[in-house]
Amino acid sequence: MSNPIIRGIIRTKFVMTSREKASQMIRSNAEAYLKIAEQIGAVSSSKQVTVPPMIGVDPEMRGWSVFQIMEHNAIVNRIIARSVEKLAKGEDPTPERPINHKTDVLPKGLSGPEQIVAFRDSVDSYLSMIATLPKLRGTAETPHPVFGSFDAHKWHCMFGFHLGLHLKQAEKVVSFLPR
Repeated sequence: MSNPIIRGIIRTKFVMTSREKASQMIRSNAEAYLKIAEQIGAVSSSKQVTVPPMIGVDPEMRGWSVFQIMEHNAIVNRIIARSVEKLAKGEDPTPERPINHKTDVLPKGLSGPEQIVAFRDSVDSYLSMIATLPKLRGTAETPHPVFGSFDAHKWHCMFGFHLGLHLKQAEKVVSFLPR
């Protein structure tokens, strides 16, 4: 997404979003994932489905199952959590080794029901950690691979936004599953 207008809209949306509103978006999106996995069951949640091109879903991400989408989100959630915490505490958020945003966030294999727990834990621990941080806005910034530099607050908003992008993908996967 190299469109500067879309990039500007997203950044403006994040600036105008309150901390609580961002946390609520995270909770709401996480609950929707868990509801999907519960409703369709483990067998259907394991089925890989190729979705048509979608905004925010790279070509190598289009053939995933619901569990693989949840695994991807848990990986990204932990990366964002680390950045937010370090930025909010005034610490250097630079990881020991650079994160490749095209490969390091991909599911590690065939994902199963264990991804429900990993996903839930990544969201719950993040929201618990956020509640302990006094300041998110106006911290130092780190670069997002698409949207430019983010402070801790914008990364907090990105957490829920990212869940929402892939929630649309999960819903599309479900729509292609046999009834």
